[in-house]
Amino acid sequence: MDHWNRREWLTHWGMQGLAATALLDLWRGDGLANDTASQIANHQTSLIPKAKRAIHISLVGGMSHLDSFDYKPELIKRHGQNLITKEKPDIFFGQVGQFRRPDWKFEKRGQSGLHVSELFPHIAQQADLLTVVNSMFTESANHTPALFFANSGFQFNGFPAIGSWFSFGLGNETDELPTFVVLPDPRGGPNGGASNWSSGFLPAEHQGVVFQGTSEPVKDLFSPDKQGRMADNDVRQFIEKINLKHASTHEDEPILQARMRSYATAAKMQLSVPDVGDIAGETDETKELYGLNDPKCAEFGRRCLLARRLAERGVRYIQLFSGGPIAGAPRTSWDAHENVMENHSAEAVKIDKPVAALLHDCQRRGLLDDTVILFTTEFGRTPFAQSEASKVGTGRDHNRYGFSVWMAGAGLKPGTSYGSTDDIGWKVAEKPASWHDFHATVLRLFGVDHTKLTYYHNGIQRRLTNVHGEVMKEILA
Repeated sequence: MDHWNRREWLTHWGMQGLAATALLDLWRGDGLANDTASQIANHQTSLIPKAKRAIHISLVGGMSHLDSFDYKPELIKRHGQNLITKEKPDIFFGQVGQFRRPDWKFEKRGQSGLHVSELFPHIAQQADLLTVVNSMFTESANHTPALFFANSGFQFNGFPAIGSWFSFGLGNETDELPTFVVLPDPRGGPNGGASNWSSGFLPAEHQGVVFQGTSEPVKDLFSPDKQGRMADNDVRQFIEKINLKHASTHEDEPILQARMRSYATAAKMQLSVPDVGDIAGETDETKELYGLNDPKCAEFGRRCLLARRLAERGVRYIQLFSGGPIAGAPRTSWDAHENVMENHSAEAVKIDKPVAALLHDCQRRGLLDDTVILFTTEFGRTPFAQSEASKVGTGRDHNRYGFSVWMAGAGLKPGTSYGSTDDIGWKVAEKPASWHDFHATVLRLFGVDHTKLTYYHNGIQRRLTNVHGEVMKEILA
């Protein structure tokens, strides 16, 4: 057996190699792995953090702000009229139909009086917890670069996701679970796939780790071949010797070191993941609250409940995706080109009750005191239909000039709105907010100055906000 090297042993023993490397955590003390704490120290500021962790709900395809959180009475009045402009509108598909009123009625909600439509009746009941930004804009009207921009601050892949920056800059509250966990839609990955949770040029250990919203969140966590206790211990000890010898001659290889640390985390996850994924101990009231008994929303409800359980256990950044591939019929995303009523009704019923439950449950458990919940989409929809100019139409095109997102939780002013679009909800009119501004504000909630969270790459001190970004101070508590 002496001729077997490290790679052959890991291949032979499969997942036993993951279990065997639990002792790799001890390497930090031996200088064989970078200490995350030292990285964090490099980015500390005098800002006081309000939040410790984030749960990010990302709607894929482009939710219509005009049918959800941006109330425009003028658009109702102008329903059926044609857009009059000297210049040809810069619209993604170039089909400018007549103005189209929202398909859902708006009402003032809660004590705050925030306008939320009947598209989200359950979230509307939590309006007093929301901080709505109605003046978002972005640089692209194409799905993939727009989603990349929302997640990384850049239109191209290869840049670290916001969750990876959090992992790099803040580390984790637990060493038994990943720092950045992703819960994708089981109908398929978002446009751009895993690039949306890539660590880019940051060390590989900061990339998002995919969990499933099932009773087995991580696939292949355990070896299919059961080993006796003595045999398992012997394997661990032997693999440890091979790994230590291999690492001692490859101290300057960050990918190798990241892989070793991932093995150590994986070994600990064999204990922690079954616990976090087991919701049997949750009360019947909680399961009903998240809609686990309703087939229309049970899947997303379970992911929201899993997100709460991960947050409670110290995971720094948890991202849930609502919406799969943008192509196909019927669409499995929020890309409502053909029919907003049909598309958004189908997607909203999946998430409305679970998201409202997450807000309410986090509040009553005290989690909102140090947790931020983010609700975003890559862009909005146009105030006019995507059709011929002589028709009202039933769908809406992409709109990068103005749309809505919201936040809730630690360090924010609840029950408030920031900025506005014009009278018809097409373009930002007051207090424009870019994704760089959004990211800078979220980082500020965690006590991080976005200009100081940097990583040197290819001759440039890179950061999440590029060379832009202003904190939206008005929404901070």
